[in-house]
Formats: sequence, C-alpha cells, structure tokens
Amino acid sequence: MTALDPATLDALTRARYVSLTTYRKDGTPVATPVWHVIDDGHLYVWTEADSWKVKRLRRDARVKVVACDVRGRIAPGAAEAEGTGRVLDDAGREKVRRLLGRKYLMARLGDWWAELSGRRRRRPIAALEITF
Repeated sequence: MTALDPATLDALTRARYVSLTTYRKDGTPVATPVWHVIDDGHLYVWTEADSWKVKRLRRDARVKVVACDVRGRIAPGAAEAEGTGRVLDDAGREKVRRLLGRKYLMARLGDWWAELSGRRRRRPIAALEITF
C-alpha cells in the first residue's frame, strides 16, 4: 500500500466518523459509519467481534474509508482512501481502546459502562487496523 497524501490523512484524522466499506463474498460493498482514530498512518476502528464487518474483513481484507457524518452520509468531495484491514490481537485491541478514548468522550464512558456492567465479558470487542 502507498502512504496517504498529507491532505487526505489530515481530513480523515479530523473527521468525527468514517464510512468503512467492507465487501461481501459476491463483491457487494457494505458501508458502515464508525468512530475511528488515526495513529502513525494507520486508521483504527473498534467494533463487536461478531459483527458482520469483522467477518467480511477476515475473508476479504480490502476496505474503503470515506469521511462521513453519524448517519453515514458522505459530503461531495469528502476525503477517501482505499486500503487493507486486519483484526488485531489483544495488545492491539487495548492500544485502540486507549486511542479512541482520547478522541471520543463517549468511548471512554461506554468502555467504563461495559466494564462495570459485565457487557465486555459477554460481547467481545475487536479492533481493526486499516493500512493505506
């Protein structure tokens, strides 16, 4: 993969949400708006381990990310990039949890509540790393 140009990297970094597109077996794209954080040129996402996006990513590593709003609406000219994704191990997942907590207050609160309520043990979380 090639590195993103600085303007695209900056626009994706500043975006509150990105539309993460993964691909079904038949090649149909499926886009989902997600919280994200960029660190050291990689984009990271936090999601439930049994989500369809994780299943699709394990089968086909191709992804596309586009800056969007909370509903997944993409503005004309929004920053976008294509790359490959992978599911991280436990150490990577903890790194992503900390990074997202710095960017999103609600991520910290949700993480605190998941720990307190026991939800984290019942619904495992996966961290995804997107490389451009």
